[in-house]
Amino acid sequence: MNPSIQKLINIAQKKERLIIGLMSGTSLDGLDIALCRLSGNGPDTSVVLERFITKPYTPEYAEALKVISSVSHVPLSEVCYQHTKIADLHANWILEALKEWGIPASEVDCIASHGQSIYHLPARDQKKRSHPLNSTFQIGDGDHIAVKTGILTISDFRQKHTAVGGEGAPMAGLVDEILFRHQTESRVLLNIGGIGNFTYLSSREEAEKNMFTTDTGPGNTLIDKLTQHYFNQPFDTDAKLAKSGSIEKELLEVMLSDVWFDQNRTKTTGPEYFSLDWIKKSAQKIGMDTNAVPPQHLIRTVTELSAISITDSIKQRISANKEVVIYVSGGGVHNPLLMRRIRELLPTYQIHNFQTLGMDPDAKEALLFAVLANEMLTGEGFLMSDLTNDNHSDRVNFGKISFPQ
Repeated sequence: MNPSIQKLINIAQKKERLIIGLMSGTSLDGLDIALCRLSGNGPDTSVVLERFITKPYTPEYAEALKVISSVSHVPLSEVCYQHTKIADLHANWILEALKEWGIPASEVDCIASHGQSIYHLPARDQKKRSHPLNSTFQIGDGDHIAVKTGILTISDFRQKHTAVGGEGAPMAGLVDEILFRHQTESRVLLNIGGIGNFTYLSSREEAEKNMFTTDTGPGNTLIDKLTQHYFNQPFDTDAKLAKSGSIEKELLEVMLSDVWFDQNRTKTTGPEYFSLDWIKKSAQKIGMDTNAVPPQHLIRTVTELSAISITDSIKQRISANKEVVIYVSGGGVHNPLLMRRIRELLPTYQIHNFQTLGMDPDAKEALLFAVLANEMLTGEGFLMSDLTNDNHSDRVNFGKISFPQ
């Protein structure tokens, strides 16, 4: 038998698997590395977060990634180079983290690499194309990671999602369903990254079980972009800038009137859509020059935009009569003003930090991909209907497998 196939069989037959999940988000702040111990699969999955660390990008490297991220025109030579460069960097960081933890690479069964998203393009945003297709693009070659670390690597998770009819995001719902559906409690699992998204999970005891995942619009992306543009800071620490500003109410109203927020169905988006140019064009509709507005006011305004769009999305999709508990993860959980406004806009909901469920809220997305890799290696795959909200029952797996040799 081919040694690589035998390796897969051996991993699948193990009682427990040690899997590293990697996540690098659109904020371009660094790489999350989650070392997870998993057993079982599907609803019988058990996962323990053994170690977690974030390796930050240098300002210079973050800037190099910005050159090719969420922009329409880029040098192909730079995309090609960074596809390999970031894989090499992530592999080095994995080996560095394992050394810090005192864990030999030979003990790790698999790496689950999300890669670095540089463009997300749902079909609905391709109005000028005669044949639009859901498309998404992550760099960070899994083959390079596998060879450099000596660890089997699974990558390109989002590509399979688009291949079977999904938009390539959000991916969280598949794992939320496995790990967090509760017997008696209906839950909203809200993640506030660059883009906000949430998974709704009805309780197991409900006669009609329900689950869906959707993006809500901007989470941290506009706050971060304005903070970087005007103050050369990566993000608005403790919302100090936003707290010193005032809401530009007319600008807020025109931004909330964007057609994207009118589409009352599950959907995805990215920083390609919600960009600094989007703010500028929104302002132009009311004759406003954003350069004449104090930047603290703009940051306060988009913070309010995130809070309203997140809470409106939840209220639009979940009945007001439904008793639901909300658990929040992602970078936005550290923004006190954003969290306060979400609580004020949803006064009847219980809202908790994801830590309440026994998990580091910053580690959730990296852990998510470790679970997807575990399903790829040991499970039966996911129903296509879980991915696309259609009625197909074909089962699919995720990702591209790269062997060390």
